[in-house]
Amino acid sequence: MNMFKQFGDMAKMVQAAPGLIDQANALAAQSEAYRARMDAQAVHAMTAQPAPGNLEPIAGVDLDRYARIVKGIAAYQYDEAKLPVVAGMFGVDPASWAEAQAGWGARIQADRGVGRTFNEIYAVV
Repeated sequence: MNMFKQFGDMAKMVQAAPGLIDQANALAAQSEAYRARMDAQAVHAMTAQPAPGNLEPIAGVDLDRYARIVKGIAAYQYDEAKLPVVAGMFGVDPASWAEAQAGWGARIQADRGVGRTFNEIYAVV
């Protein structure tokens, strides 16, 4: 009797196979589409150009100086509370630094080209 149950289970599995294969193929297609989108986004992130005007200084702080100040907190174990101190070493007063920090942070988040440019500068300063 057990052998007949096994044959019955096998018959059910064979009947279900086309649906399972279709599901597997659909998942594979979704995965491939996702990978293609991620690849396209990575290429865009590596080649994006800043929008016109988005590299203009904010409160007198250009992107190069901003990157140098941000990287400058390494000497303070990356204590962000020291950013105004480091900014002062670069001739930037606290009010201008606050404006520049907020502005550059927003531009970097909103514009992949600015983010890419910041990363390039940060890597070499």
